[in-house]
Amino acid sequence: MKGFFNKMLRINLETKTFKEETISDSIYETYLGGKGLGIYLLMKENPPGIDPLSPKNKLIFCLGPVTESRIYGSCRQGAFTKSPLTGIFSESYSGGKVAEPMSRTGYDAFLFEESSSDPVWVEISNQKVIFHPAKDLWGKDTYFTEDEVLQRTNKKGAGALVIGPAGENLVRYAVIENDYWRSLGRTGVGAVMGSKKVKAIAFYGEKKREVAYPDRLEKFAKETLKRGKDHPGAQAYRRLGTPMLVAMNNAVGGFPSKYWHLGTFEGWEKISAEALLERAQVKPSACLRCFMACGNLSEIKEGRHKGLKIEGPEYETIYAFGGLCMVHEIEEIAYLNDICDRLGMDTISAGSLCAFAIEASEKGRIGEKMSWGDVDRIAELLHNIASKKGIGAILAEGIRHAAKVWEMEDVAIHVKGLDPAGYDPRVLKGMGLAYATSDRGACHLRSTFYKAELSGMIPSDQMEGKAKLFLEFEDRFNIHDSLILCRFYRDIYWDWNLLSTIIEVTTGLKLDEARLRKISSNIQNETRRFNLREGITPKEDTLPKRFFDEPLGKDGKTIRREDLQKMLQDYYALRGWSSEGIPES
Repeated sequence: MKGFFNKMLRINLETKTFKEETISDSIYETYLGGKGLGIYLLMKENPPGIDPLSPKNKLIFCLGPVTESRIYGSCRQGAFTKSPLTGIFSESYSGGKVAEPMSRTGYDAFLFEESSSDPVWVEISNQKVIFHPAKDLWGKDTYFTEDEVLQRTNKKGAGALVIGPAGENLVRYAVIENDYWRSLGRTGVGAVMGSKKVKAIAFYGEKKREVAYPDRLEKFAKETLKRGKDHPGAQAYRRLGTPMLVAMNNAVGGFPSKYWHLGTFEGWEKISAEALLERAQVKPSACLRCFMACGNLSEIKEGRHKGLKIEGPEYETIYAFGGLCMVHEIEEIAYLNDICDRLGMDTISAGSLCAFAIEASEKGRIGEKMSWGDVDRIAELLHNIASKKGIGAILAEGIRHAAKVWEMEDVAIHVKGLDPAGYDPRVLKGMGLAYATSDRGACHLRSTFYKAELSGMIPSDQMEGKAKLFLEFEDRFNIHDSLILCRFYRDIYWDWNLLSTIIEVTTGLKLDEARLRKISSNIQNETRRFNLREGITPKEDTLPKRFFDEPLGKDGKTIRREDLQKMLQDYYALRGWSSEGIPES
């Protein structure tokens, strides 16, 4: 089939061997690539009930049929495994530049199995796989590792995926990074890579995906640029980036602060997009094949962090360290962001757990003294988490473990072990449905449903019709993740006909809306079956009790249990699942 290589590379880290395997067209017709291919391979390859940090857990990287094409928003790769943080389906995506050298190796998927006895970095091209010793890189930060591996590879246009000390030490929310600041961020894929003793993977090659209709693809890309470059959303991302959400969420009272006890942050203006533009030298930064340029390449102008360069901080990092930890300066948030990037840790979970530790200290559950907004203490704690020292060893195991050890399970905020993003479901009720049903835990990106509520597509307090609109978002984004396309192109590619055109010009498949929805259902059903197989129950499609019982803000906002149940039952019915949330066999 056009758009695909029909090949997977299987890499055995124990025996240091590799082999090509064929992927049939029927798999692509059922699941496309990306997420669809990832869940297909996980269900096929992973034995049920395995320890995510055992050699038997597979680590799979997948690309989509649009990779290295002119389709805008297409330079992305996905990682798929069983999460060491949640124990269920793990998916994570990253942009930057590395997806294209990955594609040039001539494979749609890379499956890593077993584990190496000693640290290695792996060099993959369209001609060979080389296993290099990496003892001298073990313990190094992600920036140094990426530079060193690319220098050793010494191939023009090569790209690398790397882990930091957090991944090596099996911190359960460790990330895999590329291009310094781009992260396969959530659910702990970096810990799985670390458990396999793989420090880095370098990619390069000369293969090129053959698309079905090159001329039509070129025309479509030009039309997309013309239609999209001046779109209000694209202009806002270029000018302000994701930090623009700080003002928006504070305005509606849904900006989580002081570990979810507050919905607004006093002095939020000092951690806003405008504050970043004022306090740092900021340039828009884009992935390949992108006109959004949502990344803020920032250099701090003044103060103790003068000269610090980072892409970001993004909204979620600002929420996690600024809101949850009550850090009041954008420069300090950038500093904590930089620490996480170098160590290779997810900033949402890391910030959330630091805030949880501050709350534990305040409640006298731990002996360590920590205060809200104490940047240096938070920075120290981040290093201790990565090296598993002191209470850092407890926090490195994730929120469920820390809450159990400190007897704070009624305080802890998570769904299925994953710390939520910066949207309070007591205000944005649809995000409650998103957190409760997401196949990887409390995730904002599987549906980005905050967009629907913040933009007024549906009132945040309205229950009727919410699950139906939610499904509209989720179905589209399963297709996005299987192509793989960036979330921020959701408005540009919202029309089903545009998604159909992308698939036709790249693969040759003619898929109407009904066929696309069927593929989305295939993917959603299969991820659900994976999670049920791994032990979750539909009773876990819920929210932390504090969201039901602890009123938020002057209006005393909560989400009612019966309202969540109403949305859940509507969602199950629309998905064709039983009232218990189980797909038909």
